[in-house]
Amino acid sequence: MRRIDTVVVGAGHAGLATSRCLADAGRDHVVLERGRLAESWRSERWDSLRLLTPNWMTRLPGLGYHGPDPDGFMRAAGLVDHLAGYARSFGAPVREWTPVLEVRRDGDGYRVTTDQGAWSARHVVAATGPRPWVPGIADRLGRGIASLHSSAYRNPDALRDGGVLVVGASSSGVQLAAELRRSGRHVVLAVGEHTRMPRSYRGMDILWWLERTGALARTIDDVGDPARARREPSLQLAGSPPDRHDEPGGPHLLRLPGGGPGDLDLGVLARLGVVLTGRLAGVDGARTRFAGDLPGTMAAADARLRRTLARIDAHVQASGLRGEVLPAEPVRPVPVPGAPRELDLRAAGITTVLWATGYRDAFPWLHVPVLEPGGGIRQYRGVTPAAGLYVIGLRFLHRRDSSFVGGARHDARAIVEHITAGGRAAAAAGCSPAAKGL
Repeated sequence: MRRIDTVVVGAGHAGLATSRCLADAGRDHVVLERGRLAESWRSERWDSLRLLTPNWMTRLPGLGYHGPDPDGFMRAAGLVDHLAGYARSFGAPVREWTPVLEVRRDGDGYRVTTDQGAWSARHVVAATGPRPWVPGIADRLGRGIASLHSSAYRNPDALRDGGVLVVGASSSGVQLAAELRRSGRHVVLAVGEHTRMPRSYRGMDILWWLERTGALARTIDDVGDPARARREPSLQLAGSPPDRHDEPGGPHLLRLPGGGPGDLDLGVLARLGVVLTGRLAGVDGARTRFAGDLPGTMAAADARLRRTLARIDAHVQASGLRGEVLPAEPVRPVPVPGAPRELDLRAAGITTVLWATGYRDAFPWLHVPVLEPGGGIRQYRGVTPAAGLYVIGLRFLHRRDSSFVGGARHDARAIVEHITAGGRAAAAAGCSPAAKGL
């Protein structure tokens, strides 16, 4: 059995950020990946997807974005290339095609078993991220109706002919509903809780404002209900700037009817011809029932949007930016359509249900008593109750941007500082928060 100081499980952006910090701290480690480097970005994203964050936010320990298009939005394939180059830049010790089968306590460390043999490690960092989640109600769908999670969707042509019921109206759900409708499909969108947000506000990308006002740096200690905060839906955005037309097969946001430049919300989808309903409440074969909560859900999303924009306006005033940005813009109300409460999928010509229902924490390979009943892991700032065991890459792990590509750097630094008993080695190189302004 091979011995090593630290095993990082997962070679996505969070695992590689951790690897860079470990390398800077001089810690012997290995990164084990079930497939290829950044496998989930290769095989669990649809063809037209772009990141929701602008390129300038693609910041990893020791490396910022230095390309020609800082305000653009990277494709998934572009991010894979970016991460591969990042790994090469510091010789990340990644072992591809080495799935971890189990991790168990072994003396004062851990035994990490893979299909390529076992490792004995003093520390283990779980960087596998959450897994696609589909509610149990999906099992009640009738035969002949295809059912797949958004992570398995690639493009409209890959689906069987017919209409599509998209379940979930966060970032993935609205983007896929727009793409499918533009391809000529009949689309029904079951709308649950969502976070409406404009792509830009007062002339700046909305994420620039969220970072500028400190919203992305808000920690789990600052919220009243951490469990609810970690379940918050993703922003109802699409990663395509308003002045671009180079999105083959994608939503082409500039050409969507209504809304502001680059916006993609329920009003835009309704004008495209997407049928909006309330939350999916029941399934019996081909018959589906929807809750009558669409008006309330939309009103709550608009109220949250107004509060966010009011905080931005207050920041503009307090920071003396009024003369440097555009005037405040009113929130465009979204008319609440008449929503069907029941639908016979077969009669409506719907042949596919696409579950844009997000992801849940899952660590089936981890056999250490730190798991919660729902599959999550007990931790604070990535440090679990089990000595030497850490986790990174989860939603709101500590900061609101912990699951962002550019947000994992904060958690990676904290974890490696904990490993190195204060982070003195990590602070000396590119993993230092002050290094290169990253």
